[in-house]
Amino acid sequence: MADGARVSVAVLDPDSGQIAAYGGTGVFVTASVVKLDILTALLLRAREAGRGLDRTERSCAAAMIVRSDNDAASALWGVIGRAPGLDAANARLGLTETVGGDGPLWGLTRTTAVDRLVLLRQVFGADSLLDGASRAYVRGLMEGVVPEQAWGVPSVADDGTGWAVKNGWLPRDATGLWVVNSVGRVTAGGRAYLVAALSDGNPTKERGVVRVEQAVRAAVRTAGAAHRRGTGPSRPAPRPGPPG
Repeated sequence: MADGARVSVAVLDPDSGQIAAYGGTGVFVTASVVKLDILTALLLRAREAGRGLDRTERSCAAAMIVRSDNDAASALWGVIGRAPGLDAANARLGLTETVGGDGPLWGLTRTTAVDRLVLLRQVFGADSLLDGASRAYVRGLMEGVVPEQAWGVPSVADDGTGWAVKNGWLPRDATGLWVVNSVGRVTAGGRAYLVAALSDGNPTKERGVVRVEQAVRAAVRTAGAAHRRGTGPSRPAPRPGPPG
């Protein structure tokens, strides 16, 4: 792009099981979208221990997703074992291109748009390592984000339909340029889609939000046009990892 920013969007049409992509590919810093990974890793860890989340964990999970609270994310990052715990959980979930950030730096986890779709399928699909109650819990938090964070994926929602989202934004210390990301589920043109939009090199957060929303609209249009033609989008969806 003219200002040097990058954007990568992947859209999954659950009915066809195909992915439409827009923009480039490559690895991006997650910023706060990794909070969805942290929560799924926490839920897997609790299930393996034969328990539900305790009161403190549930409070942190809600703050982390609904308000994007960083202190809550840092607390749960420690509970799951930081990057090694995240990477182990994501490997089980079928993610192959996501690597946890060093030490306490969960926001510097690196990922791809397609890997974000793999995680979203674990949350929104029945073919998941998460049980039904856990999936419903995560979806409920993503559907209840504070109004000022209802940008990105929700921008393409049909009037009167629900959506679920987790956004992330981060200025990079070395450059002052912004990472701006949005992942979630939306109904557009009467069809439900899972959407992951990643960007970096944005001069401001606001410009990044505009860029992400433009890219989401273009990718959803591509997916919708492919469905109407009966051709299916560009590539098959990745499968989740094996139970374990």
